[in-house]
Amino acid sequence: MGDKKTVSNLKERKWKFGIPHVYVILFMVIILATIATYIVPAGEYDRIVNDDGRTIVVDGTYQVVDSSPSGFMQIFQSLHKGMTNSAGIIFYIFIVGGAFGILQTTGAITGAVGSISTKMKGREYWLIPILMTFFALSGAMLGLAEETIPYITILVPLMVLIGYDSMVGAAIVLLGTSAGFTAAFMNPFTVGVAQGIAEVPLFSGLLFRIIVWAIFLSISIWYVMRYAKKVKADPTKSSLYGSPDQEIVVPSEMKSMTTGHKLIFLVLIATLVTLAFGVIKLDWYLSEISGLFLIMGIIMGLLAKMNFSEIAESFIEGCRVLVMGALVVGIANAILVVLQDGLIMDTILHGLASSIDTMPGGLAAVGMYIVQCMLNFIVPSGSGQAALTMPIMAPLADLVGVTRQTAVLAFQFGDGISNIFSPTSGYFMAGLALAKIPWIKWVKWILPLILIHYTLGALFVTVAHLIGYS
Repeated sequence: MGDKKTVSNLKERKWKFGIPHVYVILFMVIILATIATYIVPAGEYDRIVNDDGRTIVVDGTYQVVDSSPSGFMQIFQSLHKGMTNSAGIIFYIFIVGGAFGILQTTGAITGAVGSISTKMKGREYWLIPILMTFFALSGAMLGLAEETIPYITILVPLMVLIGYDSMVGAAIVLLGTSAGFTAAFMNPFTVGVAQGIAEVPLFSGLLFRIIVWAIFLSISIWYVMRYAKKVKADPTKSSLYGSPDQEIVVPSEMKSMTTGHKLIFLVLIATLVTLAFGVIKLDWYLSEISGLFLIMGIIMGLLAKMNFSEIAESFIEGCRVLVMGALVVGIANAILVVLQDGLIMDTILHGLASSIDTMPGGLAAVGMYIVQCMLNFIVPSGSGQAALTMPIMAPLADLVGVTRQTAVLAFQFGDGISNIFSPTSGYFMAGLALAKIPWIKWVKWILPLILIHYTLGALFVTVAHLIGYS
């Protein structure tokens, strides 16, 4: 009887249509990229190392070279290379996730959720704009993206508890940070790098960027609050309603924060202050930030009176929930490995740049924006995309009558908008994994807002060109 049931289930599963796992989607893209190395002509730009030690492309040096198509084994080897290339960010995600796994085990989050839910009784709605503004400022001023992922651990159960869903909790962090990152006015990793390469004053054009930031953030807040209100009124309207993949454990009886919990959150605040100082003043990056969060986790564990073995187990559990999202970073990088090893990455870049070379100024500005939007699906790294494209886009802007500041703005929007939509965005996928939200459900929910953001990007680039933004 059991065998017949199993066979029946297999038959049902065999004919049931489903969206492929994100790993499958990315592997398909790797195969397509490999096929492209046999079709697209190989070519290269000359590259030099500038005074900041950054390798940049030399405009006007593109030349056709001998073809170097990728073989069958290189498809699979690219995965290892991609993981190796992305090791810094992958292990950063694991370490920070592990540190916040310790925080989760201390019970401080549960205590904070209980206290906040009690104090904000009847005013929970205003948590959304307040928290989204906080994350948007962190993205706009500090360039934080991956660093905000662990906050999903805190906000998802809080939003579920007060009558919303996990989509709201994840959106507060991901969408708030993305709005700030996309329309950043002082992001050292995107605006700073792009302006430096384009040879315009660092963080110039600040007022226009602040206005754009406020508009991007306001629309994003409206979108989340509108959805949250609908879910609060009718839980069946949730995009995750009835989903077997979405099970958030919320304690039936919430406890208030203890003195120990408050000390643990003081450690968290001290960590964030140190993080801000380190990023701004000491040029900290992944290694330093990882070390800081590891220290934070250990101190929190000791304050919670956990022994070292318990701290280690909690750390491992924190890493476990981020395995899928962390490894996505390496798989996505494998696409770039195939394109680079096949010597067609520069050809793609050259073709896109050439296509807008003869356009009128206004259309050329939007053309630059479209090119940057397309490239971000291949090169999701903001600073990496700036180093790759701005040496070409900056002189191209001079040729077609677009200010270099506008070219930087086009890069900024093109780089940022798809970061919470594209499966090649590693930190975004890690955030979804932490919130236990399937990628396809997130896409269906956020697609209207993404289209609004793309439209805003085109509008602001056009306005920047018309006013001679500099």
